Amino acid sequence: MAIRRRPTSADVARLAGVSRTTVSFVLNDHPTAQISQATRERVLAAALDLGYTPNASARRLAVGASLVLGLVLRQRPEQVAVDALLPETLRGLADAAREAGYRVLVEPLPPGDHSYATLLRAHHVDGLVVSGPRADDRALAELQADGFPLVLQGSLPDVPIPSVDVDNVSGARLAVDHLLSLGHRRIACVTNAPLAYTAAQERLQGYRSALEAAGIPYQEELVTHADFDAASGHAAMDRLIRRGCSFTAVFAASDVVALGVIGAARAHRIAVPGQLAIVGFDDIPLAAHFDPPLTTVHLPAYELGFSVGRALIDRIAGRPVPARSVLETQLVVRGSAPSPHGGDAGGHPPAELRPGLAGPV
Repeated sequence: MAIRRRPTSADVARLAGVSRTTVSFVLNDHPTAQISQATRERVLAAALDLGYTPNASARRLAVGASLVLGLVLRQRPEQVAVDALLPETLRGLADAAREAGYRVLVEPLPPGDHSYATLLRAHHVDGLVVSGPRADDRALAELQADGFPLVLQGSLPDVPIPSVDVDNVSGARLAVDHLLSLGHRRIACVTNAPLAYTAAQERLQGYRSALEAAGIPYQEELVTHADFDAASGHAAMDRLIRRGCSFTAVFAASDVVALGVIGAARAHRIAVPGQLAIVGFDDIPLAAHFDPPLTTVHLPAYELGFSVGRALIDRIAGRPVPARSVLETQLVVRGSAPSPHGGDAGGHPPAELRPGLAGPV
């Protein structure tokens, strides 16, 4: 069986009646080429008729760029694997990239690994989105100082790199204000990550701000820290319970962490939601199917990815980009956060939970 010869740019040029240089300019969308619309349409029609696709390496040489955007995730690969928001965020980023003729390269790298700088320095990518930035990231500061195109998905105070983020502080306040409105006064907090991550700091700040506005003193013993995944949420909740402090509700600063919090509570014979109210953060696709369905703060993951992608493309093109873009969150009420007295309309005071007990005391 004869193998069909792949069409070449010369074939396209002959069919369209133009030079190979014109074909290259049209198919690579060369920014300085002066090509009439009629000629452009003729070349594109000829390429379509022949089934011609430009060689990716040749196209990169023609435009002097990699035509790739990098997404660096500052987490361990196993943490990235359980990031339930990543598919939607990546879909948004990929859509923004595709609109501008780019592809996306994803690189999960744990804190301390600065090797992603070579992606830019060796021209594997034209710009980087750094997700989950940390203040101790030396490579980030060096790339910024050298003028490479960077955008943060998240934020770092006092670092002059454009960022796209959600309002973590107000989102956390939404969660805690909801628990306060139900009558809870002893509200614990399990952070989504160590406080080296800005998002974790901001969500804790929102928790504290809501308590302060309600006249409730902040208590360090009611706060514990997770590390992105459900297992760390389970361990953090177990530590919290074993401290012996009493509480009727938990703000878990990510839904994946909340899943571990629920598991630990039940391991200590604490019924959720019967005895303990829980509010999460993120509104991952599975949140509505938790047992119980999780009341949580919705994070617009697709819009976040699309916005950060457009910002990076603008930076690469030398167009102005806002220093900080913030997307709003909203509360989604489901079944995991009832009032502390089970809906009793008589105004009875909240029952408080103590570790290892089957019910309120």
